[in-house]
Amino acid sequence: MIRSIFFMALMLLGITAANARSIQGAVLSSKDSTAVAGAVCRVLSGDKAIAGTTADASGRFMLDVTSKNPLELEVGMTGFSTTRIIIEAGNKSLNTGVIYLDEGISLNEVTVRANQLSVVKGRTIVYPSASEVRASSTAISLFQKLPLAGMEANPITRTLTVDGGSPVILINGVPSTTDDLNSLQPKDIERIEFSRFTPARYADKGVTGFINITLKKRTDGGRIFAWGRSAVTTAFVDANIRASYHQGASQFTLTYSPSWRNYQDVYDNTTESYIGNDFRVDLETHDRNPFNYHYHKTQLKYDFSPSDKTLFSATISATPNFNSSRLIARTVDSEAGTYDNYNRTTSKDFSPSLDLYVRHDFNGRNSLEAQVVGTLSANDYRRDNNYWFSDGNEQAYIMNVDSRRRSLISEVNYTHTFGERTQLSGGFQNTVSHSTNTYLSTDYRPKLTENNNYAYVRLGQSIGSKVYLTLATGLKLFWINNDLNKRNFIRNLSSAQVSWNINNSWSLQGAFRYSPSIPSLTALTDYPQQTTPYLVSNGNPELKVEENFVYSLSANYSYRKFQASFQSAYSDSPNSVIDDITYSGAGLFLSQSVNSKYRRVFQNDLSLRINDIHGFGAGLYMSLTHYQTAGEGWAHKLTSFDGSISLWWNKGPYTISYWRKLPGKYLYGHTVRKDENGDALQFEWQPDKHWTVGASWMYMFDTKGTRYPSWGYSTVNPSFRERYIKHNGNMVVLSVSYSADFGSIFRTSRRQLNNSDNGSSLLKL
Repeated sequence: MIRSIFFMALMLLGITAANARSIQGAVLSSKDSTAVAGAVCRVLSGDKAIAGTTADASGRFMLDVTSKNPLELEVGMTGFSTTRIIIEAGNKSLNTGVIYLDEGISLNEVTVRANQLSVVKGRTIVYPSASEVRASSTAISLFQKLPLAGMEANPITRTLTVDGGSPVILINGVPSTTDDLNSLQPKDIERIEFSRFTPARYADKGVTGFINITLKKRTDGGRIFAWGRSAVTTAFVDANIRASYHQGASQFTLTYSPSWRNYQDVYDNTTESYIGNDFRVDLETHDRNPFNYHYHKTQLKYDFSPSDKTLFSATISATPNFNSSRLIARTVDSEAGTYDNYNRTTSKDFSPSLDLYVRHDFNGRNSLEAQVVGTLSANDYRRDNNYWFSDGNEQAYIMNVDSRRRSLISEVNYTHTFGERTQLSGGFQNTVSHSTNTYLSTDYRPKLTENNNYAYVRLGQSIGSKVYLTLATGLKLFWINNDLNKRNFIRNLSSAQVSWNINNSWSLQGAFRYSPSIPSLTALTDYPQQTTPYLVSNGNPELKVEENFVYSLSANYSYRKFQASFQSAYSDSPNSVIDDITYSGAGLFLSQSVNSKYRRVFQNDLSLRINDIHGFGAGLYMSLTHYQTAGEGWAHKLTSFDGSISLWWNKGPYTISYWRKLPGKYLYGHTVRKDENGDALQFEWQPDKHWTVGASWMYMFDTKGTRYPSWGYSTVNPSFRERYIKHNGNMVVLSVSYSADFGSIFRTSRRQLNNSDNGSSLLKL
């Protein structure tokens, strides 16, 4: 009997030991990284504490628990904030690393995730860690540190790209502009939902990838955030100002995002030839091409959310945009000798819009969204291109156009959920626009009408607990007409994605997408104009639809503080639209868009990231791409390597970071272009919770600054061009930000429809 009892006790101890998992970490002050000795650490199962301890003199703690269920680790201390860490179900031990507590804060708890990265229904979910937030003064700098494969965050241009293209950006499902992203504070971001796979409802927008940012919720009060930067010796200025106030069920938000550039030391060196059957001319041009632009995006938004099920939003936006450039050039011409060229171009844009949106969740299974966006656009474009020849002759090529556009965009989307495994959604988009271009020099006044209709349906299906399948298809009906012709297109858009979560560390994803590209209004505009002594430019009303077939396979790995991702992708684009030049006779050449036979791209990329190693983090992105393109009587190939490197280190209020772009080459038709070069070394200091001061050194040790080389391999127009902006070399930039919050956190509802009119029917030459 005693032996049996002893044996059973040993078995119970063994079972307990097998089920036990340890939870350990360290608690430090976010102000100066000193240990918070005596911090209370509790493990909660629901509202019940099942284990507890206090941090020792070095801030370290360790707990043992036997439950396999999801748990919460609560860490707090009198005079400090309280942090809750969600512990995923399972039996694995957890090392939280360093947990930072803010001093003097007794407001809302901060909730973070022990498992920072996970793949859910084919999308990557990331919860920014406290260390990542603390080391970031802007949203872009935070995205630099996140393990989002295929995404690059450029701290110089303050933009995000996914696989080289512009992604859909949603903020609580609401606006999707880069300016909106740049106006966010990193501490306000709760989680990011990311996918390299574009959802069906956005397949018609020509975007790549998907980013949905969820903010921490507010019930009362407001906040102010102001950020600005300026170069010391160059007109390089950006700013974001955002103020919001919530009262009752209403929230008011005012955003102002100005930007200014004024570059005088901009230089172009060009060698090119125009070759026809009975004519050839060789040109060598050296010019100075200073330019200036400034825009002022202003947005006033009203949100009304009486409950979590209902959201109404009204947004008024306006962005005055002013651009000007000059070209002072000297050309050595094998036919006409040496001559001078002066070109002045100005453009003024103003596009006010009104956006009305409503969403209602009828129950846990049904939701309906509707949106209407009206836009009035005005663009005044002036270009004077003057030539002075050595024999005394003068020639001017003038383009003065006033463009006016009215558009109305409407969309409705309905979603129904069948249990926990199946979701079906569908919607319809319609864009109607009317454009009038008045060419002042000829009194030509073409009118263009556009009607774009897109209907789509999407099915999401869970297969077991680890596989998720997405199928989507849509139908696009697009037609335009002007004074000279009428065109219409009917095309299908389809996609499929399967995601397999092998275990907590590994996941695989495969995807297919068919997304034809319908020619733009600009490309279809039929209005020939001579722009240089040898070149006539025009649109092409006979353009065909460009077909795009994309296949991809990716593998993702995540273990504690390390993440890795590999993707292999292939795209085939029959009838790809390229720029082409042909000989017209009498020493004149025609430049216009045409359809080539195909454009094929083979791409393999690798992303590696490690974070929070004693405040240090690093990210590496590498891509190897092979291009093939061909047309009638010609074919080109190119293999290119590109990537980026990110390094950062944080210690208390100080952060040092470094980013470098490894520029790659891209082949489009006859032309090879190289990415903008760039790097940035940044130092930031947060003296208190309101202020951040920074200094950056951009384009380090590069006397030519930003460089943009390109090569043209056309047999009619072979060329080499290099532009460089000298002012950007060794540029020192100072930045400052201020934030203040009052009240508690706002209740928001999801918004997923986001349309805006960015179209143009003006062929600018």
